[in-house]
Amino acid sequence: MSQIDSSDALRDIVECSMIEVAKDVIATEVAALEEMSARLADTDDFQRSVDMIISAGSRVAVIGMGKSGIIGRKIVATLASTGTPAFFVHPGEAFHGDLGMILPEDIVLMISNSGETEELIRLMPFMRANKIIAMTGCLSSTLARGAHAVLDVSVPREACHNNLAPTSSTTATLVMGDALSVALGTVRGFQPHDFARFHPGGSLGRRLLTRVQDAMRTQNLPFCSMNDLFRDVVHTMTVGRLGLAIVIEDGQLAGVISDGDIRRAFEHEADPLKLIAKELMTRKPQTIAQECLFSEAENKMRSLKINSLVVVSAENSMQVAGVIQIWA
Repeated sequence: MSQIDSSDALRDIVECSMIEVAKDVIATEVAALEEMSARLADTDDFQRSVDMIISAGSRVAVIGMGKSGIIGRKIVATLASTGTPAFFVHPGEAFHGDLGMILPEDIVLMISNSGETEELIRLMPFMRANKIIAMTGCLSSTLARGAHAVLDVSVPREACHNNLAPTSSTTATLVMGDALSVALGTVRGFQPHDFARFHPGGSLGRRLLTRVQDAMRTQNLPFCSMNDLFRDVVHTMTVGRLGLAIVIEDGQLAGVISDGDIRRAFEHEADPLKLIAKELMTRKPQTIAQECLFSEAENKMRSLKINSLVVVSAENSMQVAGVIQIWA
């Protein structure tokens, strides 16, 4: 076997083994999550945690060190974006003034897989006025014993081949944080429009907040009359650059002519050039009111597999206000 052939064979073996490693990591973490899910019904601590946060009507201060701190910051982001005010406090900085961020009525969520993280344990005596939720993998730990509720995130083993690097344990903690956040959002009746209010800068927020009238085209609409000739209709569509022509009769919407209507005319008519607008148009076209949410218009177009809707005024369903489009 040549040196090149030998290298290729070795690479194939390594790539194959790495895939097996990846699959083993995923399987290990999935198994850990399944065990954690099964344990939830063993105690009422999860329900107690939700009740504590809801009844406090205040904020959740999340504290964690190292990898737990990184996961804690993500939990804070999820809590805040789903309707539960939350903030992160670094345990080291807490000893140098940041304890002042935590009010007596705030719920404190402390995260430590061992439950013995020194920086967290040292803080507990200074938070006697607060109710503490422990998120830990050791139910007999100092943190667990001093908490008002304990969320068990213990795992059989880490997915790391040395059973050392936080892998399964951090995944479990993250998922428990998601479960807590979603449960709180459910109790609060958190809705898509609330989510959009907290995400105004993102694409999802824009979709959920934007109304059709904010996104529709209103200038230089491609209008034509019932008796316009085929050539004039095509010219109107070309100039309008919307892929359609809007047929108007007595100032009201009579129909729409799409690119597809033009193609079908050539396919089925002996002499399509002799047709006029009313013979080409689709009567009773799909429309949407201008005050509807853009997301509603988008869903309607996707379900109908079209990319344009005629927008009508709120006062008159036959009065054209504009055209809205999406493109895949």
